[in-house]
Amino acid sequence: MSDLSSVRSRETLKPQREPYWQKLATGQFLGYRPSRVGKGGTWIARFYDPESRRKPLKAMGDFGHLPDNKRFSAASTEAREWFQHLSHGGSEETVTVREACERYARTNADAAKRFPRYVYADPIAKVKLPKLREHHVREWRERLHAMPALVTRSKKGEQVTRPRSPATVNRDMVAFRAALNMALKRGEVTSALAWKDALRPAEAKGRRNLYLDRDQRRALLAELPKDAAAFARGLCLLPLRPGALAALRAGDFDPRRNELAVDHDKAGKGRKILVEGDTAAMLKDQVKSKLPAAPLFARADGKAWDKDGWKGPIKMGVIAAQLPTAATAYTLRHSTITDLVQAGLDLLTIAQVSGTSVAMIERHYGHLQRKQAAAALAALAL
Repeated sequence: MSDLSSVRSRETLKPQREPYWQKLATGQFLGYRPSRVGKGGTWIARFYDPESRRKPLKAMGDFGHLPDNKRFSAASTEAREWFQHLSHGGSEETVTVREACERYARTNADAAKRFPRYVYADPIAKVKLPKLREHHVREWRERLHAMPALVTRSKKGEQVTRPRSPATVNRDMVAFRAALNMALKRGEVTSALAWKDALRPAEAKGRRNLYLDRDQRRALLAELPKDAAAFARGLCLLPLRPGALAALRAGDFDPRRNELAVDHDKAGKGRKILVEGDTAAMLKDQVKSKLPAAPLFARADGKAWDKDGWKGPIKMGVIAAQLPTAATAYTLRHSTITDLVQAGLDLLTIAQVSGTSVAMIERHYGHLQRKQAAAALAALAL
């Protein structure tokens, strides 16, 4: 064993293939390999796992950006952090934030689109996961919030932007948080402290005010191609998020029980919805001659809908029907929920069917019950 803490003692070491080792703790060693050319050398950490009897190594570089008398301290600090990481079940492999996101993006198409814009070109991408701290994530979030959001992604003409709202930031953070949580499960990082609070969703205080009445919705459906009209009609008859409707498969609807299973939604938990009347008839028409795994609402080419697929047709339909230009697929969900609230259906049932919380329904739609409350108060007259 050698004393690597002294600059003078390190300078007396002869270059050799096997590093000179200094014990930091039981099963934890710091190594130093003198350079064959010039002064200095590289540092290595070695860990011994008594259960697996493995002796993983980690090359840490030469710390050449530091003065000679600071290098031992810096090397031992990094080595101890790695030892602690391994002791808590962490992976032997050191992964950067970008690498963790790339692994997650392989199985998530939405993340694969978002990460190149929000993560890969950001300074946080180069941070190694064991060294990720809360200030890194908070600074990333601040930079994300400062980025203007594109209103249109059309390559033709001038691109229109707007300030990024808290709701938009929340959506952008979902995939990033999921990628870090997946890295945590793989043992590439042993704690979620760096992002647990830093990526907590902000409260979206804005109320959705754009409402399309039934005549406006009929006008929109009349202007849409057949496949897009079927998808939009589904949003008019079911209070689902567009993404949840697009994820439905033919096997999710039981025509004998008139029961629709919604398993893939932002809400996370699966739920079953009992349908009747026009809604049941619409779903029965959609499942005709389809295999269980086929999309319940399919595009003309047989593929499932996605945001890039429905956005264009609905935008053109809105223009053709002379509706407010801000109307989107989500406006149809909002309008459907609005109708349910105004019809007097209790908020708990609306929340359960639409896949959200009662608090969220109250926040965005509670004001619609004022007329009902006023009528109820008037009925109290003696």
